[in-house]
Amino acid sequence: MNKRAEQVETTRQRIVDAAVALHGSVGPAKTTIAGVAEQAGVTRLTVYRHFADDAALFSACSSHWLSQQQLPDPAAWSELTDPLTRLHAGLADLYRFYRDGEPMLRRIYGDWAALPEGHRSDLAQRNNFFRDRLLEPFPEPDSGRLRAVVAHSVSFWTWRSLCHDNGLSNDDAVQAMTGLAAMTAGLQQPC
Repeated sequence: MNKRAEQVETTRQRIVDAAVALHGSVGPAKTTIAGVAEQAGVTRLTVYRHFADDAALFSACSSHWLSQQQLPDPAAWSELTDPLTRLHAGLADLYRFYRDGEPMLRRIYGDWAALPEGHRSDLAQRNNFFRDRLLEPFPEPDSGRLRAVVAHSVSFWTWRSLCHDNGLSNDDAVQAMTGLAAMTAGLQQPC
């Protein structure tokens, strides 16, 4: 019985690994069950035996990929009470994560419309959570302009534009976005 369970788990993991590889190379929109099956060396029916639908496979793929990453740590940011210090630390943490995961994140965000609705919602909520944690210590965190600037700063696409497309280092991008938030909030940016 244990050997059978191990074989089932090994097959399931091969399928998840295949989905991760395809999501990272061709993106979720071009990843098919047939492609996952071929990459994993199983039949399409075997994929469906392990995963009832694309959303279940996407969830397993996402969980597996995320388990291999050093995720941002908003709890650590929340310990910082100075608004610009927290913003700087949070953006540095996020931008490190974005740089480390850029190939996969570019495919995921680039195929936004092809993602299962629940995952789009989770990603949007995660960005809102990051924005809100970073806004908490500001004197007027509900200012529409400041919310927009901080929301923009936590976006993967903002990081990608600043660093990947325009050659800034993560630190330079963090400084630029912190400076913009400081100016928007009417605060002095620390040197």
